[in-house]
Amino acid sequence: MPTSYDIPEVLDRREGPHGEIVLRRHGELLQIIANGCFLMDTSDGRSERLLVDAALIALDGRPAPHLLIGGLGVGFSLAHAAADPRPGRIAVVERESAIIGWHLDGPLADFSAGAVADPRTEILETDLVGYVHETSDTYDALCLDIDNGPGWTVTEGNESLYSRDGLAACARVLRPGGVLAVWSAQPSPEFEETLRNAGFQQVRTEEIPVARGVPDVVHLAVRPG
Repeated sequence: MPTSYDIPEVLDRREGPHGEIVLRRHGELLQIIANGCFLMDTSDGRSERLLVDAALIALDGRPAPHLLIGGLGVGFSLAHAAADPRPGRIAVVERESAIIGWHLDGPLADFSAGAVADPRTEILETDLVGYVHETSDTYDALCLDIDNGPGWTVTEGNESLYSRDGLAACARVLRPGGVLAVWSAQPSPEFEETLRNAGFQQVRTEEIPVARGVPDVVHLAVRPG
């Protein structure tokens, strides 16, 4: 017989432009669910922190780098970036107004309040796929965590981001020598090849060990220049 601890409690449920988005509590964890698909929770954050760290290390001491984080999620990547004195600007693109609200004055504020208030931080409510094609801003690193990986997207429209054309748009917003870091729930040699075909260099993959199953990874690549 399951206890109340075992049954997730829905804290908020909304219909957004891309379908249903849900925030729920399961024991001590907060979880984000999109269209019935589990996205992330507050259980760990190692892979989100590695996403930021790997990008900063690859920049090799570039002063006051500007970071673009794709996906606010539960706030681990933003909080980790804001805890680091090196970034000069931290822009976060998030297309779901519900998720932004949960961080501004909702349950997720406990994980990100300090980072959101950081003067270097700017939260942009827009779709990352369109943003990388349209913005005139440029960045030293682009950290993507909007899907479960290049082959497991949250919505069909995100698939184009991992194509050769989509990666060319990502390269467009990167400054010469800028770093693209892409989180994935599993390794993808095919995506590595697509990165190379899109003109990126120094393509490699870092693994994040998990308790069981295939490790999470961060795909890393550098724009020439």
